[in-house]
Amino acid sequence: MNFKDLSLEQLLEEIKSGKTSSEEVFKYFLDRIEKYDSKINSYNFVNKNWLNKIADTDENLLLWLPIAIKDIFCEIWIPTTCASNMLRDFNPPYDATVIHRLKNAWMSSLWKVNMDEFAMWSTSESSALNTTKNPWGTDRIPWGSSGWSAAAVAAWLAPAALWTDTGWSIRQPASMCGIVWFKPSYGRNPRYWVMAMASSLDCPWTLTKTVKDSALLYEIMNGYDEKENTSLPWKDTINPKIWETKDLKWIKIWVPKEYFEEWLDLWVKTRINEAIQKMKDLWAEIKEISLPMTKYAIATYYIIMPAEVSTNLSRYDGIRFGHNSEESYESTDELFMNNREEWFWDEAKRRIVLWSYVLSAWYYDAYFKKATQIRTLIIQDFKKAFEQVDAIVSPVSPNVAWKIWEKIDDPIKMYLSDAYTIPASLAWLPGISVPCGFAESEDSDKELLPVGIQILTPRLEEERLFEIAHIYEQATNFAKITPKGYED
Repeated sequence: MNFKDLSLEQLLEEIKSGKTSSEEVFKYFLDRIEKYDSKINSYNFVNKNWLNKIADTDENLLLWLPIAIKDIFCEIWIPTTCASNMLRDFNPPYDATVIHRLKNAWMSSLWKVNMDEFAMWSTSESSALNTTKNPWGTDRIPWGSSGWSAAAVAAWLAPAALWTDTGWSIRQPASMCGIVWFKPSYGRNPRYWVMAMASSLDCPWTLTKTVKDSALLYEIMNGYDEKENTSLPWKDTINPKIWETKDLKWIKIWVPKEYFEEWLDLWVKTRINEAIQKMKDLWAEIKEISLPMTKYAIATYYIIMPAEVSTNLSRYDGIRFGHNSEESYESTDELFMNNREEWFWDEAKRRIVLWSYVLSAWYYDAYFKKATQIRTLIIQDFKKAFEQVDAIVSPVSPNVAWKIWEKIDDPIKMYLSDAYTIPASLAWLPGISVPCGFAESEDSDKELLPVGIQILTPRLEEERLFEIAHIYEQATNFAKITPKGYED
């Protein structure tokens, strides 16, 4: 049986009806990994034994369906490297909370998908293990740091993938690979034993083929965790009646003018405008309002995030965690320097050095404190907007996927590509990216590459977000299109 075109929900129905078995589904995706992964290089480690852990509950919601896991989630005795040489032999003796919950719902892990080292970078070009490729154009990036998962789901090497999002890590890969991304409000999904990058921004979530699949996994994963002090003290459930809604009547949607500035590619802008028109056709009321603090979001993020990175990476010193250099040393400081110089890649070193500076006693008030104050103003911007509208829509990225290594030497260009996703992360908002068409590349190849539209709702309004995204998804057909060369 060909399971490639079936969602998680449909796969569950096939198993429940007796038309297939969990083992047959798992082996089908394992065969696709064997056949196609060499083209895009998604996986670091693959589970070839089907069931790698027996669940200890009767909550068999997932019926052993396979899910790919970002190499940043701890899985008991499974290599968890964060795609860094610093952790290349690390096999944690525990599961992350969200992994534990998925296993208790009878998930079968496909094991580890590659990533940018410690989730730092934007393009899936900074892994210590390999560079991944976009299945829509194998000379192109799938974005990052979740590009490997997005590529795996887009090429149907997994029906879904578990990932993290800090500023853009899921949204941009989903947009550039033509799949669905969903990120809940910060605190909905526990971060316990998910390798920390920026603790006030990191959010575990999923890449799927459909909006309903995202909701299915959300209901399993979210909820309070006593071991993690930023998790919210209640569990959220989704009313199944929302899937019956067919139009956007009574929904007010806001299009922020700041997200349509001159750096937005014409083809991308055209597809987003077409998606907005589709929402109008579905009876949504479209309003244009301003988010004046948007222009400060990138600068704010790139002070707060790397400052937290420098703190979180301090544990990887070769003594507490990580490899120990064989170079001789005369002091502890020299030992730390040897270990970090040898085992960290360039972007990790850049963030440790530069943003240890902004946390220093001399510059803390001028940089980090000021950035946190601006973050508060960004949050207030969104609160004022949501007093007038139900949702915000915008592009996910100003570009389609570009060529591998095209911008690797220009970090500023990389950072500017995050302008549409960073504000929502700073404000802890839930969001989703849904495929909205294809744009033509600007280079001589003129390839058609996926574009996604980002939808945001107020904090803790996940149900409304799912409803709006599902209505739009059902009115279009973009999520059902498979990249050429992966149709079998």
